[in-house]
This record gives sequence, C-alpha cells and structure tokens, in this order.
Amino acid sequence: MNKDEILLKAQEENKGKDLADKSARNDGSWIAYSVGVILIILVDTINGFVLHNVNRGADFALFSMAFVIFLVKYIKLRKKHELIPLIIWGVLSISMLVLWILQLCGVL
Repeated sequence: MNKDEILLKAQEENKGKDLADKSARNDGSWIAYSVGVILIILVDTINGFVLHNVNRGADFALFSMAFVIFLVKYIKLRKKHELIPLIIWGVLSISMLVLWILQLCGVL
C-alpha cells in the first residue's frame, strides 16, 4: 500500500467527522463535568454548614456521571484497568442513590 492509498483510506474513514469539532466537544464536556463537580462540592459544603444536611441526590447525579464516563470508556477500549474505577464509581453511585432514597423517606 503506497502513501496515496493510505491517505485516501484515512480520508474515507474520517468522512463526515471533523476532528477539531470532536476535540472541542470532548474538551467542553470535560470542563462542564469539572465545573459541575466543583459546584456540587460547593453546594454540599454550604448545605452542610447552613442546613446541617447534604442532599445526596446531587451526589448521586455526580457519581452517576463519572460511572457513565468510565462505562463508555470501558466499552469502547475494553481495557481491564478501566474496570476498577468503573466498579468503584458504580458502587458509589448506588450508595448515593440508596442514601438519597432514605433521605426522601425521612430515615436519615
């Protein structure tokens, strides 16, 4: 396979995909997730000091987002080392869901 054939094949594979757009979207998603994490930590901290109660529903949403990120990464890459954080975030997410439901029921 010569250089021109390789270039043509690469162009066909990337048809309809703008790599700069994909990179910008990935960067934007990462920044949005980071801002969300910071805001939820801030809200949890303020609620803890002012209301003496932390809404576990927001924590459930945060941990679920991290779980989905690692789930998609594991499905696409199939790397064993991605399975450990996937399981950790999954357990944390389920734990926050249970705590949130207990809060809603007035148990906590």
